[in-house]
Amino acid sequence: MQWLSLRLAMLSNLVFAVCLTLLVSLPEGLLNPSIAGLAVTYALNLNYQLMSMIWNISRIENKMISVERILQYSRIPSEAPLIVDYYRPPNSWSQDGTINIRCLEVRYAEHLPSILRNISCIIPGRKKVGIVGRTGSGKSTFIQALFRIVEPREGTIKIDDIDICKIGLHDLRGRLSIIPQDPTMFEGTVRGNLDPLNEYSDQRVWEVLDQCQLGDIVRQSPKKLYSTGNLPFLVQWLNVK
Repeated sequence: MQWLSLRLAMLSNLVFAVCLTLLVSLPEGLLNPSIAGLAVTYALNLNYQLMSMIWNISRIENKMISVERILQYSRIPSEAPLIVDYYRPPNSWSQDGTINIRCLEVRYAEHLPSILRNISCIIPGRKKVGIVGRTGSGKSTFIQALFRIVEPREGTIKIDDIDICKIGLHDLRGRLSIIPQDPTMFEGTVRGNLDPLNEYSDQRVWEVLDQCQLGDIVRQSPKKLYSTGNLPFLVQWLNVK
């Protein structure tokens, strides 16, 4: 912007100088004085008019970014249905947690290379399994495939003998959970962060807080489980731990 402003100012000064030179060099009486004054006024305002035009064009271009984002979002394919009525897992599903993967291939877009290729393995239920790999090897992509954030291009993922690609996203993601590397407190109450679906009693929530050594910290707040303004101190405490 500064580069363009400098050159527009130089151009305006050049036009103004040429205008004055022509007015001075013209024979006396050839040009009406009012016309000459009008020409000088327009030449003086040229710099402002050019800068105003460029500024408005820049603002329009910035505003069009929002339109571009809306167009991009409108072209994103919709996710799978939340619930598939004819293929719902039983209420006891995923208690064992055995994961059976066959010939899994995952990519983020059709024009991009595959992140996971021909992955086949069985992860026993109720076991702690570590996935080791360098940065960009596909560890996070594997987790995203389990939650169907990224749909598999080929292959199957079965949890307790149920193909996760055939059930609804609500049924799948409601039965799985993930513990992120960095703690995050969403906007709302402490209770809303711990039990967003309101499935457990306050007593059970307090038991969980005590097990995590957070009960005494939450009790210091006047509203306790329903505190909203003092959540950052919990994040600080979790980061320290």
